[in-house]
Amino acid sequence: MSKRLHIFTTGGTIDKVYFDALSEFKIGEPAMDAILREANVGFTYDLTSLMKKDSLELTDADREAIRAAVNASDAKHILITHGTDTMAKTAEVLKDISDKTIVLTGAMQPARLRSTDAIFNVGFALSAAQLCAPGVYIAMNGRVFEAGAVRKDREAGKFVAD
Repeated sequence: MSKRLHIFTTGGTIDKVYFDALSEFKIGEPAMDAILREANVGFTYDLTSLMKKDSLELTDADREAIRAAVNASDAKHILITHGTDTMAKTAEVLKDISDKTIVLTGAMQPARLRSTDAIFNVGFALSAAQLCAPGVYIAMNGRVFEAGAVRKDREAGKFVAD
């Protein structure tokens, strides 16, 4: 029996695209649909794009919108793609949702780049969303962290236990 997942995208580096004319990255269309199609996943999922923002631009109202969408979903297994800079803050906002397994993940490099951690992080987070007990987690760099006990180590370029 497969578990249905609901995947929410919010933007962040995972969805960034390079605009040559501007010589900068901007948030593009969510990469999740392409990642899941290429992986030929064997489970049922719903995919909802909530916003297309860098996580440094997310407001408290945005976090409440994420929370409301997660609460409104009838799925018990949730994956949220999110920018890494404020992922831990959003996880804190979701922490008291107790009847679902909620996993946040993202990437240090855009999914569209050849050298990216996005594909690994997404696959790892999808597994965590299906296997972890109900609660809120961040799945990054091959590790699963509980919300409230993790932070981004900018110098090391990874997430570490807080």
